[in-house]
Amino acid sequence: MPYKLLFVCLGNICRSPSAENIMNHLIEKANLGDRIVCDSAGTGGYHIGSPPDSRMTYAAKMRGINLKGSARKFQVEDFNNFDLILTMDKENYRDILRLDTGNKYGDKVKLMCDFCRYFDVKEVPDPYYGGSDGFDYVIEILLDACEGLLDYLINENKIVVGDR
Repeated sequence: MPYKLLFVCLGNICRSPSAENIMNHLIEKANLGDRIVCDSAGTGGYHIGSPPDSRMTYAAKMRGINLKGSARKFQVEDFNNFDLILTMDKENYRDILRLDTGNKYGDKVKLMCDFCRYFDVKEVPDPYYGGSDGFDYVIEILLDACEGLLDYLINENKIVVGDR
């Protein structure tokens, strides 16, 4: 049974699909595709069905990462369907925990930047209303956080590496 990760931001067109696709890229490079499954969602339903933002897609492509997927809204069932839910900022974190009316899933919800190894930031900023520099910055933060997350999953024995 693969370990399931869900990345969450506001609209699910910039930060969370980037995190999902960066993580998939790292998982593929580590040959762990059968051990970890990734998805992404938004706390808001503004962009349901839309592909990742073209500016974000360009920033990722410059680093050899293709962004794919279509935006969807976080559903309460996601608490059961995923092992770890990674939010991009504190507002996303609070919005997700607010949906956990039985207070059963708080240990599954984490801030993405908790896994950064080099960047000293607490939140992944939303680049949507800014210039191209913001999109590049977000990709760099997410690359760092995703590498740290993969190390965490391996080091904490959340996934088995090596012999099956």
